[in-house]
Amino acid sequence: MPVIKSAMKRVRTSEKATARNRSQMSAMRTSIKAFEIAATNNAENANELLQTAYSRIDRAKSKGLIKANNAGRKKSRLAKMLSK
Repeated sequence: MPVIKSAMKRVRTSEKATARNRSQMSAMRTSIKAFEIAATNNAENANELLQTAYSRIDRAKSKGLIKANNAGRKKSRLAKMLSK
């Protein structure tokens, strides 16, 4: 545990950021899994779930949680899954 006041503040700040980032990533993964399940079952709401997944992926990309190529690859794979 740090002793310096600024280092202690940095630890608190980084813990908040970690929790926020973890929440965003979890929401993205959850929406992707929900879409994958709907796509394999040919559900009616697959298009809505795809849009939600796209939104979550784009949000994670804009926050810097995933890189742009990673986001593009995920979106491409989801679109391909829907078209099958």
